[in-house]
Amino acid sequence: MQKLQQLIDKNEHQRNEEQTIDPLHNQTLRCRIVNTLELVQDVIAVSLCIGLFCVMVLQLKQTFLSLFTNLQFHEITADILFILILVELFRLLIIYLQEQRVSIGVSVEVTIVSVLREVIVKGLLEVDWKQILATCAFLIALAVLLVVRVWLPPTFEGIDPEQTASAKLKERK
Repeated sequence: MQKLQQLIDKNEHQRNEEQTIDPLHNQTLRCRIVNTLELVQDVIAVSLCIGLFCVMVLQLKQTFLSLFTNLQFHEITADILFILILVELFRLLIIYLQEQRVSIGVSVEVTIVSVLREVIVKGLLEVDWKQILATCAFLIALAVLLVVRVWLPPTFEGIDPEQTASAKLKERK
């Protein structure tokens, strides 16, 4: 009987050890998986940076060549704005690689320049009035987002916007 009790105690002790080791092992495994996925994301972002840089160089070459062959202000302006859009996208990818986040401000700026480029390329007089109205509404919404972004709290490590907001509410009470 005493041996049976010793076996039961030994089994319980082993189970307790396994239970303490198992969560630690699971957490380590999760960390490895997350780190691997982040590494894959970084490789994808670096690949996009390299591809975007190549597209920028090719577009810049084409723009300079068009300066010598046909001097059309409309096309050159569109090409220059396209290069600026590519530069801003490149900057967005660099910010992502450095801070592991997508910058709202840069994204909105790229979108605004892209919309304005399309307006310049198509010509304002050749576009239907409904499309102009929709474009204006879209640009106003982007501008509001750009302004509101200033008041949004940053969400970096160690800063929890919800916790900050609840602390401010507690202070007011």
